[in-house]
Amino acid sequence: MTTYEIVGIGNAVVDVISHGDDSFLEMMGIEKGIMQLVERDRGEVLYAAMNERVQTPGGSVANTIAGAGALGLKSAFIGRVHDDALGHFYAGAMAKDGVDFVNPPVAGGELPTSRSMIFVCPDGERSMNTYLGISSELSSADVSKDVAGNAKIMFLEGYLFDKDKGKSAFLEAARDCTAAGGKAGIAISDPFCVERHRADFLNLIENELDFVIGNEAEIKSLFETDDLDEALAKTAAICPLVVCTRSGDGVSVITGKGRIDVQVEKVVPLDATGAGDQFAAGFLFGLATGRDLETCARIGCVCAREVISHIGPRPEANMQALLRAEGLL
Repeated sequence: MTTYEIVGIGNAVVDVISHGDDSFLEMMGIEKGIMQLVERDRGEVLYAAMNERVQTPGGSVANTIAGAGALGLKSAFIGRVHDDALGHFYAGAMAKDGVDFVNPPVAGGELPTSRSMIFVCPDGERSMNTYLGISSELSSADVSKDVAGNAKIMFLEGYLFDKDKGKSAFLEAARDCTAAGGKAGIAISDPFCVERHRADFLNLIENELDFVIGNEAEIKSLFETDDLDEALAKTAAICPLVVCTRSGDGVSVITGKGRIDVQVEKVVPLDATGAGDQFAAGFLFGLATGRDLETCARIGCVCAREVISHIGPRPEANMQALLRAEGLL
């Protein structure tokens, strides 16, 4: 039986990237610079309209797990893909990143593999059109007790909260992990996600989880306040470890013992996609390897800084070498 240092559960989405100018976006009715959910028919039209497609495995928590694998953690990801070309591509790409993709593609799956059609304009703006497909159908049946019960850290993706079976899968995975002595936590994912499920989110955080990671907007949305300090204090009152990323203003880590603020060097991102995901990878790597919380946050900041220096949401540099250069490994 494999013991994993970190296991993630989330949407398994293939990012399909192509170029398009403003006139193309207008012709296709794509709103520039935002992420929109699309239905299957619309997704197929956009996919067919893409030229010179570049495919990469994506999904927020999947990106985090791939980052943790790049740092050397024994990592696994639980997601749902169809037994189609994109599904096999996704499973193979995760394996190449050193991550065990524990569920094989679903033969005769109910929906196609999830994909986000991303059109990059000459000015660098990315317009994302995401078809959630089969990944949003993840349920308890996809979460093996053998995997969840042998995880040192379990990391859950807030986006999967939109369906009751996703919530049930989370609850069971978190309980299996903590019953075996592991730590379970969540990436809040999106303020709108919180607005849709605030009571359930808070109940999960208070009663089932050991840590929560989110940005300022997400943490504030938990308690419907514009005062970040108030939101952090209220979240820390119900959860042992709260980690809040604040973009160029650094990171705040709050526990029962107090608050640690870690400053970051402000840089202009080439592509901010994945900054939060890779911060989480670094932070959780630190946690899994017994570092103190300030060091965990500093490792997370190095990982975020690397990913915003290039296009794409996953690390490209030798992350262990980068951490050694910063005296963090």
